[in-house]
Amino acid sequence: MYLPSAVAQVELKDTLEYDIPTFIKEAKKDPEYEKKYQKLIRDVRKVLPYAKMAAFRFQLMEQNLNMLPTDKAKKQYLKRTEESVKEQFVDDLMGLTVSQGKILIKLIHRETGKDTYTLLKTYRGNVTAWYWQGLARVFTADLKTEYNPVEDWQIEQIIKNSGYE
Repeated sequence: MYLPSAVAQVELKDTLEYDIPTFIKEAKKDPEYEKKYQKLIRDVRKVLPYAKMAAFRFQLMEQNLNMLPTDKAKKQYLKRTEESVKEQFVDDLMGLTVSQGKILIKLIHRETGKDTYTLLKTYRGNVTAWYWQGLARVFTADLKTEYNPVEDWQIEQIIKNSGYE
């Protein structure tokens, strides 16, 4: 279809006029938006180190499990690893807010490539994964939540701007 050049120029100008940085600048003028965004920054900065540590431990655990010869040895290793993680992190993680927990679930998926439910199901079994999913639902969370850099662009921007990447 042929469009006159004047119409094409106006459409092009309109399209380029509303880019994301302009939208962000306008949105930051809204005090309510700014308050929510500052809270998101605080929450991401608090839980990102835990997600990074989870990814590191997951990778290390995978490597160690592949070197173990028997299922019994693997089961013992998983039990010791779980006890170690609980001892090191349970107090810190119990102090997280619900919104921080939801962000942590997304960031664990971002760092490991697997959602939290799948990780639990793989290493602890169906019943344990089902139990923790039920408990998460009580707090309006979902362990099957996946990180999507397009939908979660603000989180991605915070991570890249904070230098954790």
